[in-house]
Amino acid sequence: QVQLVESGGGLVQAGGSLRLSCTASGRTFSTYAVGWFRQAPGKEREFVATIQLPKSRTYYADSVKGRFTISRDNEKRTVYLQMNNLKPDDTAVYYCGNTGSGYYYLGRSADFGSWGQGTQVTVSS
Repeated sequence: QVQLVESGGGLVQAGGSLRLSCTASGRTFSTYAVGWFRQAPGKEREFVATIQLPKSRTYYADSVKGRFTISRDNEKRTVYLQMNNLKPDDTAVYYCGNTGSGYYYLGRSADFGSWGQGTQVTVSS
């Protein structure tokens, strides 16, 4: 099994930046892609970004394109989400999950698993 741990959340003013980390342990060899999702109070979990591990192909939700960047460090078994120009609408708990599916780019949360505990991101106006 794979265990994922998110970190790096916090409180930031609108226009500010944060970098989230998703660190993996355990049997990671079956992971084909890692995705970041977020869930705001009263809303469903929504796709943010995903990165395919063999070739680092990346996909983003339209709402974060140009502001967020997903990347990975194989040696550290960590996937990052650099978030710039944050907006109050970005406020949510951010989760990372992994998948062995080739349909990772569709950004469906049901295709991902091994969810971590999440990290809170709060953007004040």
